[in-house]
Amino acid sequence: MARRLETQLDGLVLIEPQVHGDERGFLVETFRDDGWRELGIEVEFVQENHSRSGRGILRGLHFQTRPGQAKLVRCLRGGIWDVAVDLRRDSPTYCRWEGYELDDERHRQLFVPAGFAHGFCVLSERADVAYKLSSYYDPATETGIAWDEPEVGVEWPISDPVLSDRDRAAPRLAEIADSLPW
Repeated sequence: MARRLETQLDGLVLIEPQVHGDERGFLVETFRDDGWRELGIEVEFVQENHSRSGRGILRGLHFQTRPGQAKLVRCLRGGIWDVAVDLRRDSPTYCRWEGYELDDERHRQLFVPAGFAHGFCVLSERADVAYKLSSYYDPATETGIAWDEPEVGVEWPISDPVLSDRDRAAPRLAEIADSLPW
């Protein structure tokens, strides 16, 4: 059975699944609706994505505005530094962030609730990341904030990330804060 590890931001859930391994390899239960609900993840997932990235690539900080989008993130291969930023304006932890290493050895997962921005950077030569989503991807409601937003101050473990054009041009939080639906 998986267990829930302590986090500081309300709604954020770090999961450590039980890994069954021997000389043949391993087996890990990566999702079980009733078990994950017992850990505090009471979300119906409707889509799953898989991305592959190389060392030094940073993706984020992304979120969907309407209807909002929760994510259950895991790293299938390699290792990443996974970050969630609380963007719920009425939250006592607004603008605070937490980061966790997710990798293919411990198989930890991070549940990021709606109302949070999410991003990760790759720590290994290559990383495959899978994430379940609570709403369908909609480019009309997808947005983000700058990965180096000074009001948030994420401490990324890389200094010169490789960014997409979109992430390089992401707005500062002050530019979009009034339009956040949470």
